[in-house]
Amino acid sequence: MHIEDIQTPQDIKNLNVDELNELAEEIRSFLVRSLSKTGGHLSSNLGVVELTLALHYVFDSPKDKIFFDVGHQSYVHKILTGRAKCFDTLRQYEGLSGFQKRKESEHDVWEAGHSSTSLSAALGFALARDLNHEKYNVIPVIGDGAMASGMSFEALNQIGSEKRGMIIIFNDNNMSISGNVGAFSQACTHLRASKGYTSLKKYLSSRLSSSKLGDKVLSTMKDMKDSIKHTVVDGSIFTELGLDYIGPINGHDTGEMIKVLSTLKNHESPIVVHIITKKGKGYQFAENDTEGNWHGVSKFNVETGKPLTSNAYRHLDWSSILSESLLRMAANNPDIVAITPAMSKGSKLDKFARIYPDRFFDCGIAEEHAVTLSGAMALEHKSVFLSIYSSFLQRAYDQINHDLGRMDIPVVIGVDRSGLVGDDGETHHGVFDISMLYSIPNLIIAMPKDCGEAQDLMYTAFDQKKHPFLLRIPRGTCEYEEKEFTRLTIGSWEKYQIKETSKVTIITYGPDVDRIIQKAKINELEITVINARFIKPLDELMLSEVLKAKEPLIVYESDMLHGGLSSAILAFNNDYDFNKKIIRIGIKDHYVPQGSLPQLRKREGIDLETLFNEIEKHLK
Repeated sequence: MHIEDIQTPQDIKNLNVDELNELAEEIRSFLVRSLSKTGGHLSSNLGVVELTLALHYVFDSPKDKIFFDVGHQSYVHKILTGRAKCFDTLRQYEGLSGFQKRKESEHDVWEAGHSSTSLSAALGFALARDLNHEKYNVIPVIGDGAMASGMSFEALNQIGSEKRGMIIIFNDNNMSISGNVGAFSQACTHLRASKGYTSLKKYLSSRLSSSKLGDKVLSTMKDMKDSIKHTVVDGSIFTELGLDYIGPINGHDTGEMIKVLSTLKNHESPIVVHIITKKGKGYQFAENDTEGNWHGVSKFNVETGKPLTSNAYRHLDWSSILSESLLRMAANNPDIVAITPAMSKGSKLDKFARIYPDRFFDCGIAEEHAVTLSGAMALEHKSVFLSIYSSFLQRAYDQINHDLGRMDIPVVIGVDRSGLVGDDGETHHGVFDISMLYSIPNLIIAMPKDCGEAQDLMYTAFDQKKHPFLLRIPRGTCEYEEKEFTRLTIGSWEKYQIKETSKVTIITYGPDVDRIIQKAKINELEITVINARFIKPLDELMLSEVLKAKEPLIVYESDMLHGGLSSAILAFNNDYDFNKKIIRIGIKDHYVPQGSLPQLRKREGIDLETLFNEIEKHLK
């Protein structure tokens, strides 16, 4: 059977194990070829090929609810549900999503983009099923990185209490984006290495291969569980929480997994099936990756593994600019520490971790914990840098409010991937953090227009030592040149008047400041551009001057309009009776889909062409 022939999971149910294994290799080759042209999440999908085949072979989607935590490893699921022909549009505008999407297929029964929601959703499905007197299986697939998060443990606590039937596939590859950390990860390592692993494999083989699937095998379940309990998982966290457990099982042995899953199909209580897989399986470069370089990839050469794009000369990504600044300050300040919730590679803190291993702390997928941990360390005179992606920071709102803001603790948070991020779509656009956090007292929120200002804002954030300081940076790169640090005045803006006279004022922030200035200079426009590098607090003196002036005022932002910078300026305008008409450009009240940044900015009306068309109206 060829991939293109698969329209529904029913199409694979008549294949034997050898044919399924052949299909698995075809799927792997297809994924490598396809993602080399579009980019996407490669390693995680290569690791779940046999697992996904076995799930769809045994269960009946969409009646049975099969879904994946985060959803970035659902590419094989998409192939088996008839979407292989769409892979050339993967993560492109109006194309196939890189995650499960309910609007895409009836087989996508749950969707996510962030970690650790699957177990709560699974219990929700199971409770509703039982209340509706229906009969179907609920099968969430969750990795060991996500299993260790707080939300997963909250769900496990209730799952163990409710005792509703579900089959939790614990996909253990000892990786999230990069290597996992923490006591739970160590416990999994101990479990994999235990003598019981070998004995369990022999036990399953003898029990399952000698019995027909069905009632005869089901009758052996109690003996199997008792044997496992006394050999492999005595005292495991799952059994302590009231869940049945079976494993570890080789996640690349299709036949073995089909036997086990078929045996568990009518299991009436929640059970954890521990599957051992290899992230990146079948593609040498991804399989040997221990740092997370092949987790999410851009276009690459299949033969060499080299990316097809590279940074421009002397350009660094924004994450590296903050990291390099942190390293320079840390060399002279032994109290500087760095913290990340499982994003050391993406946030470019891996270099800091190598140089200062005793001053670097990876919390795993636990944003809430990371924020409160940072606050307590700062109270004990540590200068804390916490790096979190903007869309992940959403999970830590309560901790920023209740812990950092309320106690006014001077933690520096690098809010990475702020603004539109492109091809990951709705779940990853970092456009909500300003609106979400603006109302919290004591917070400082800033965003640099260029590399030099980024270095100065990092220095200022650590030097002020009074308030929580959120430093937003976008995805992408900018030209890097190391400079001597300069302390900036908190709340200060900068004004750039293009010509001697000005007919329009634009207030904006971030890299758009320089883009607007450059375009205005080329066209010799009579405008003033204000760099609102401090989004909170406002530069009230400069703002008052602008609001008193007669010329039109445009507030241009590439984030959500509701609750953003322009909302704060409108409130100031009203509260101090300036009564000035303000033109606002920003993202309206909806979720932005996936696509390239130029496509999305044009779609949302926040591209420079739209801005300058508005400017031209007031220059005539």
